[in-house]
Amino acid sequence: MSVEFSVEGRIARVTLNRPERLNAVNAEVERQLDTIWSEIESRDDISCVVLTGAGEKAFCAGADLKGVDKSGLEYWAESRPNGFAGLSFRRSLDVPVIARVNGYALGGGFEMVLGCDIVVAARTAKFGLPEARVGRMPLDGGMVLLQRKIPFNRAMGMMLTGRQFTAEEMFDFGIVNEVADDAELDAVVDRWAADIVACAPLSLRAIKQTVNRTGHLSPSEAQSLRTPALVRALTSEDALEGVAAFQEKRAPVWRGR
Repeated sequence: MSVEFSVEGRIARVTLNRPERLNAVNAEVERQLDTIWSEIESRDDISCVVLTGAGEKAFCAGADLKGVDKSGLEYWAESRPNGFAGLSFRRSLDVPVIARVNGYALGGGFEMVLGCDIVVAARTAKFGLPEARVGRMPLDGGMVLLQRKIPFNRAMGMMLTGRQFTAEEMFDFGIVNEVADDAELDAVVDRWAADIVACAPLSLRAIKQTVNRTGHLSPSEAQSLRTPALVRALTSEDALEGVAAFQEKRAPVWRGR
């Protein structure tokens, strides 16, 4: 399989497994990923997703241009409601996603990063949107997401030059949550995942669903929106368990209901 998928201890791991192509995404990989995201959405035993690329060189180098015979216009005209690889602006995935960026995150690979909630990057990782250098554009999230996440001039500086940026620079931009030495990358990612899994599963879903569905609203409108996940979390057994565990000074036992 070009994409590896496993679940253990409420943590799902999704790994692009095409290191010989720098984990670039072709049509088959995109189909596999879309199936995986849909499965994760339907399961109650997952509290966190770790997304990464196989090997040491690349997280994802973007779209695989080998053998592509579509024009840029044909590619743009295709329906891609969830963005690059079914993730970059997917709004139905209520499970937190950590990007484990172990190398190059370029083009669509960087757009995938923009679709994640937390980004942990190896110190040697590189980020960029080089589409303009090959006569294309970052159509699947780059142009519409980056300007909403970082200051306008920095976003334009990335897109209009095609330059590559270091993990430290992306930390300064606010895209990367933590930079890790390469040898410590897995330990840092595991720490973030453990902290997420320690939280109530229904609370995690309610937080992400509310954030995803209220970005276009005013604060007062957003606060009053009763998202399904929010109502479910507030009326759950876990809501009572969390308070009881705090009062009794013990670790909570989450049941996801």
